[in-house]
Amino acid sequence: MKFNADEIATVLQREIEQYETEVDVREVGTVLEVGDGIARVHGLSGVMSGEMVEFPSGVNGLAFNLEESSVGVIILGDYLKIKEGDEVRSLGRLLSVPVGEAVVGRVLDPLGQPLDGLGPVETTETRFVETAASGVSERQPVCEPLQTGLKAVDAMTPIGRGQRELIIGDRKTGKTTVAIDAILNQKGTGMKCFYVAIGQKDSSVAEVVETLRQHGAMEYTTVIISGSSSPAPLQYVAPYAGTAMAEYFMYKGEHALIVYDDLSKQATAYRQLSLLMRRPPGREAFPGDVFYCHSRLLERSSKLSEELGGGSITSLPIIETLEGEVSAYIPTNVISITDGQIYLQPDLFFAGVRPAMNAGISVSRVGGAAQIKAMKKVSGGLRLTLAAFRELEAFAQLGTDLDAMTQQKLDRGYRMVELLKQKQNAPMHVTDQVLSIYAGTNGFLDDVPVDKVREWEEAFVSFMNTTKKDVWEKLTEEKALSDEIEKEVVAAIEQFKSGYSV
Repeated sequence: MKFNADEIATVLQREIEQYETEVDVREVGTVLEVGDGIARVHGLSGVMSGEMVEFPSGVNGLAFNLEESSVGVIILGDYLKIKEGDEVRSLGRLLSVPVGEAVVGRVLDPLGQPLDGLGPVETTETRFVETAASGVSERQPVCEPLQTGLKAVDAMTPIGRGQRELIIGDRKTGKTTVAIDAILNQKGTGMKCFYVAIGQKDSSVAEVVETLRQHGAMEYTTVIISGSSSPAPLQYVAPYAGTAMAEYFMYKGEHALIVYDDLSKQATAYRQLSLLMRRPPGREAFPGDVFYCHSRLLERSSKLSEELGGGSITSLPIIETLEGEVSAYIPTNVISITDGQIYLQPDLFFAGVRPAMNAGISVSRVGGAAQIKAMKKVSGGLRLTLAAFRELEAFAQLGTDLDAMTQQKLDRGYRMVELLKQKQNAPMHVTDQVLSIYAGTNGFLDDVPVDKVREWEEAFVSFMNTTKKDVWEKLTEEKALSDEIEKEVVAAIEQFKSGYSV
């Protein structure tokens, strides 16, 4: 067999040209022990806090605890695939999730993997799960209203774009319903919505997704699920992942609304991880930095300055209390971070007042700045009226004879409570809310039986949207109740009352 010298020379030359001197340098460690979503790894002396590591099974983890002789890693996946003695290598990067228009309308896990069977998320853009919140000079005050479609909330605890409003209450008091109604009401506003389910039952989350689908809200909503069957590390990471996806739109100058349902479960997951890592426990066995866990999350919600595009993230964190204990550790922490709270009371809920908002404890620290002028005008004294009514109601139960004026206040109070009730998944347009509350606070409902108030309101709103469409449109356009519009509204109410029989 003859060899051609030219051929050999050509092959050698090609090999020399293609020779790469790069050496594959990677830092590796060994798994010492594994279990309950965490692993202790020996080696990896150069790994940094929050850096990603990879196990042989393809499962990733995050460096969580840096100790002298080992590294505590939280496992973002199935820890049962990892065994003692496995090699672990550091990846030299931080945890990131896919972002962009491709995630809108999808149901994802906290790592951005699809759970809806609609194929992979087609996007090349990613964002770090953990990023620093924008500074004070990069923000502007909250002044743009975000309508939830709930009369009680928009009138008494208004929410503005860039605000953080806590929804707090015992289990089964309608916390998720308030948040979902707020998402449904964003239809057609260009707002991107994110619903982060942490530690919820899969069946409950499936119901929420189905509700969003039925009302056409999945077109602008992303659902991030880390259910009760998910490992604690994924429940801990979920809210940060959702915020990273929302931040993409905020920095593009758009607006986003994010619901964390709920942060009590995230705190419990974080406590579990911290105790397994042998971090010292504090009050209620939570680690000392659980406040930082929530503050660095909620501080990322803001309204950016005009120079940065004026985008915003509005967040509705949900906290579940036990037996109405608002002064427990996690509730007080989150109350101190947020810009107000909507407190849902079990007694009101079971009495049929839904949303079961306690007007006395609920507050918005942004106040009238987040309301349109018309709503500000009609709802000014509503909170005080309801608070006074609750006191009168308690007094009236003693069976004392009341004078005519007190009795009238009491009767109007009953009608206002009835008027503020609302059906589930039926958010109202802000103009309809203004007209409804105006009619109630100005005594136009005083002669309507209490049990017929909602029926009257429904007929009245329908009348304003059809027969008096011009008045409705004028009020919607001007967003203020000028003397001229007020006269037209009063005339419309009187016309409606003359033709309406109870």
